[in-house]
Amino acid sequence: MTRLVLADDHPIVLAGLRNLIESEGDFELAGEATNGPAALKLICETSPDVALIDISLPELNGIMLSRRVMQTCPSVRVVILTMHEDRAYAKQALAAGVRGYVLKRSAAENLIPAIRAVVTGGLYLDPSIRTRIFDDAPKSAGLLPVGSQLTEREAEVLKLVALGFTSKEIAYRLEVSAKTIETYKARAVEKLGLTTRASLVSYAAGQGWLTNI
Repeated sequence: MTRLVLADDHPIVLAGLRNLIESEGDFELAGEATNGPAALKLICETSPDVALIDISLPELNGIMLSRRVMQTCPSVRVVILTMHEDRAYAKQALAAGVRGYVLKRSAAENLIPAIRAVVTGGLYLDPSIRTRIFDDAPKSAGLLPVGSQLTEREAEVLKLVALGFTSKEIAYRLEVSAKTIETYKARAVEKLGLTTRASLVSYAAGQGWLTNI
């Protein structure tokens, strides 16, 4: 059972989120809050698996709240809900330790996949944000760690995998086959000794790939 806390100051949004959560048989709602300080207190008291946080919470906004959660309750995975599609907000969220970034306009389709992704140690960026990050970021620039055995293309593929792109999406962007992308990914994770999705995301975060966007 995955336990969740909801934090949003809009009653209608909270009701919608509650309905989404309750529609999943393996999700359990641990509590709700309508401002930042109350959300932090609730999260630390209930220790949920995932905290769904509105980026525009009063008194303590979602980014600052996420930083506090990472400091005081580091086992909790945070998913940000937002109306902001600017990649600068996504960059701030990732830097704060957020594992999921979902646009409110697409929450009905993307929130449940986001929760399931972060519970298993993954990172989830709303498809609209992922596309914008890819289009705006300089290709292959500064991806290779010092002394890395990765090729530029292997590093590029690994970064996009960590950002939540599927092999099919990466293949389309890089104009190669999905099988080729799987080969690059397999080579990269073998070279680095990464055995889980969580270890891949952790490595990418350590290289600054998740914030240098």
